[in-house]
Amino acid sequence: MTDKIKALKLKDPFGLDNIEVTELDDPGQPAAGEIRVRVKASSLNFHDYGVAAGFIPTEDGRIPMSDGAGVVEAVGEGVEEFAVGDPVVSTFFPYWQSGPAPVGDFKQTPGDGIDGYAREVVVRPAHFFTHQPKGYSHAESATLTTAGLTAWRALVVDGGIKPGNSVLVLGSGGVSVFACQLAKSLGATVFATSSSNDKLEKYKALGADHLINYKEDPEWGKTVRKLTDGRGVDHVIEVGGPGTLPQSINAVAIAGHIALIGVLTGSAGEVPTAKLMAKQARLQGLIVGSCDDQKDFVRALEANGVKPVIDKTFGLEELADAFRYEESGKHFGKICLAF
Repeated sequence: MTDKIKALKLKDPFGLDNIEVTELDDPGQPAAGEIRVRVKASSLNFHDYGVAAGFIPTEDGRIPMSDGAGVVEAVGEGVEEFAVGDPVVSTFFPYWQSGPAPVGDFKQTPGDGIDGYAREVVVRPAHFFTHQPKGYSHAESATLTTAGLTAWRALVVDGGIKPGNSVLVLGSGGVSVFACQLAKSLGATVFATSSSNDKLEKYKALGADHLINYKEDPEWGKTVRKLTDGRGVDHVIEVGGPGTLPQSINAVAIAGHIALIGVLTGSAGEVPTAKLMAKQARLQGLIVGSCDDQKDFVRALEANGVKPVIDKTFGLEELADAFRYEESGKHFGKICLAF
């Protein structure tokens, strides 16, 4: 066993040019209740980008990345859920095990409030991880922690989706693409928006039923209503925030559900409250999900065979380039790191 492992650190003043490749002492063997994991992959989220770029504050020297997938190398005393050789994937809120959300911040989120998975080995309490879905690669599993579980919670846990429901997904990031795939696997009709006709073709290949270019059609909320004979959609995966919310409220059905996930267009803005009230729609904010939600999600993936769409994979030391690619908005689905 080597005494040193490779890791990345974010250095003050933060920014993509200040991601430092470094070596850390090997964390050694797990104590009681802990497991040692050889990290094999991570995936990029907008949250990770915000931390690395410096507009979500963190501590100098923070190890980035919320998502980590790998193999158990050792288990501490009393750990029964995992054995040596098990493929595992991290959880976004390691102290939120079940029930309604007890957290409203990122103080215990890896890669933000605590050190993340941009390193070769971690020793962590066993409840920081769940099993990977059978037949998934490490990179595929690394997409589940944040983006995948967010889509699952929006549609299944909060949304209570049923076969025959309709779902609107906005843009082509990891959450939206995953939501399209999950919705189709659950027997729903999917409406997808993008500013790129090439990306809309990719949505079509995933089974999306209706495609809307929001640059060519800025009143896409009305278009969705027309396409549903005036009814609107049951679920909206709202990743834009204040800039897109008025159109999402236009698009949602009476008594429908808008899952408010992202703030890509800013952190505050005008909400047409009278229209939301008239629609009697539910606007639900959410951040990822619990450990139990993730276990349910993994079981569902093993049953439905859905695999995440990975656009491009980079090496650990290429994280800055991976973030620049994310920044460019060229990707469809997830960007991963494999090491």
